[in-house]
Amino acid sequence: MKGALIVIDMQNDFMPGGALAISNADRIIPLINQLMEKFEHVIATMDWHPADHVSFATWPQHCLEESEGVSLVKELHQEQIEKIFRKGMDPMVDSYSAFFDTNLADYLKKKKIQDLYFVGVATDFCVFHSLLDALELGFSATLVLDACMPIDSEGGEKAVAEMREKGARIWLSKQLFDG
Repeated sequence: MKGALIVIDMQNDFMPGGALAISNADRIIPLINQLMEKFEHVIATMDWHPADHVSFATWPQHCLEESEGVSLVKELHQEQIEKIFRKGMDPMVDSYSAFFDTNLADYLKKKKIQDLYFVGVATDFCVFHSLLDALELGFSATLVLDACMPIDSEGGEKAVAEMREKGARIWLSKQLFDG
């Protein structure tokens, strides 16, 4: 499939039992693995925080650099991933976006990739901010709704509504498999 699948933060600390666990986040792993097979380009992001990161004033300490919690979940077919972008490394900046403190936009433009499909966690935070930034940067952005998981369902619903309002396509994975 043309475009790139952007796999957001499928890391141990966001899975059930992790430091900042998202309920049922592990349930989307098989679907993400299936989707990765459909794309020529698969990009992943990882939260990668120093111990004194500013986000720990709001959230429990999570995704500490070099910890087991920062690792991508082992069930994810990582051999499909062509590039991983680490984010959140500046201790003084609390950013949720895959585009904020990385060179992801430059990488995609250099490869002439315009169409982005977002999956992962959390629908209402990192996926949300990454997708909105993608639109702001001029990319086409699609949320694959059933391959994402929110921190809470109400926040997820609000995020999806705002993404749609800002110009994102909201699809189910079936549309990618049938198309």
